[in-house]
Amino acid sequence: MDDELRIIISGGGTGGHIFPAVSIANAIKAQHPGAKILFVGALGRMEMQRVPAAGYEIKGLPICGFDRKNMLHNVKVLFKIWKSQRMARRIIREFRPMAAVGVGGYASGPTLNEAAKMGVPCLLQEQNSYAGVTNKLLARKAQRICVAYDGMDRFFPADKIMKTGNPVRQSLTQVKATREEALASFGLSAGRKTILIVGGSLGARTMNESVLGHLGEIKTSGVQFIWQTGKYYSEHIAAELARRGKPANLYVTDFIADMGAAYRAADLVISRAGAGSISELCLVGKPAILVPSPNVAEDHQTKNAMALVAKDAAICVSDAQAPATVIATALETVADNERMALLAANIKRLAMPDAADTIAREVVRLARQGR
Repeated sequence: MDDELRIIISGGGTGGHIFPAVSIANAIKAQHPGAKILFVGALGRMEMQRVPAAGYEIKGLPICGFDRKNMLHNVKVLFKIWKSQRMARRIIREFRPMAAVGVGGYASGPTLNEAAKMGVPCLLQEQNSYAGVTNKLLARKAQRICVAYDGMDRFFPADKIMKTGNPVRQSLTQVKATREEALASFGLSAGRKTILIVGGSLGARTMNESVLGHLGEIKTSGVQFIWQTGKYYSEHIAAELARRGKPANLYVTDFIADMGAAYRAADLVISRAGAGSISELCLVGKPAILVPSPNVAEDHQTKNAMALVAKDAAICVSDAQAPATVIATALETVADNERMALLAANIKRLAMPDAADTIAREVVRLARQGR
C-alpha cells in the first residue's frame, strides 16, 4: 500500500503555512515510508526554496493575490488564476494523487479546486483562530477540515471539523544538543540568560525597531540575545548596526535555519502571535512575550495571544507599545525566575504534540477511502 500512496500537498507563502505542510509530509513518510508526496506552491514564494530544502519535490503555479490598490492589475491576476488552474489540472492528472491537502495560501486554491473536481478527497488544515480566505472558499469541497482552535464552526461545516492542533517542525523535538552546545552554535555563553527575538520567517518591522531603539540597554543588560531580523530587513539592519555599533551580546541573523537549537538556547522568547509560532512555543514550553501583528484578518493574532494570557501562559505587548516597552518587559521578566517557571509550566500544558501524526493518519484514511 505504501508504494501506491500518492499525496499532493499545496499552499504556502509564509512559514506559518509551509512548516505545517512539511510537518504533515514528514509524518506521512514516517508512517508510510514508500508514500509519494508532491507539493504544489506559488512561483516566487518562499515554499519554492523551503520545500526542496526539506527533501520534497515541488511544482510552481503562477498564482498571486488580487491587487486592491490598482484594480487594472487584476486583469493579469485573473489570467494567472486561469493559467494556474490549467497547470494544476495537468499536475493532478499526471501525478494521480489519492488525496490532496491544502494548508492555505495562494496555490492551494486552484490545486484543491481541481483535485475536488477530479474526485480526489481533500483535507484542509487551518492554522489560525480566524480562517483564511482560501480555506473558507474551499471548505465546501473538502471532506475534512483540521483546526487548532475551538469555535471554528463559524467558518466551516461542523461535521467536517476535526480539532488536531497545529503541526510543528519535527526538528524542534529532535534536538540532541545541550543548552550549552546550542548557545555555542550562536557564539554565546552558557553563563548568561538568553532572549530569542523572532518576527516570523519574513521579519517584522516592529520587532526590529524594538531592538534598534534599545541597543544601549541590551549592551549593559548582562543578558544575551539571538535576533532573527528577516531577510527583508537584513540589509537595513546591518547598515544601522554598523553605524550605531553592534553589542557583543547580540547575535544577529536574517533567518534561523535550526529553530530547535534556538529554542533550546533561549530562556525567554519574544515573538509574533501567529498560530504556528504559538504552537511551537507550547511544544517547547518556553516563556514568551507575544507581540501580535495588527496586519492580519480580524486581528486574529491578538485573539491568539489573549487566549494564552487568560491562562497565564504568556505575556502580551501590543504592536504599538512594543518599540517603547518590549525590551524592558523582557529584561524584567527574564530576571524573575518564579514568573518564568510559571509561564513555562502553563504554556507547556497547552501543547498538542501529536497534531502532524493525527492529520497524517486522516489523510491516509481519506486516500484509502477514495480508492
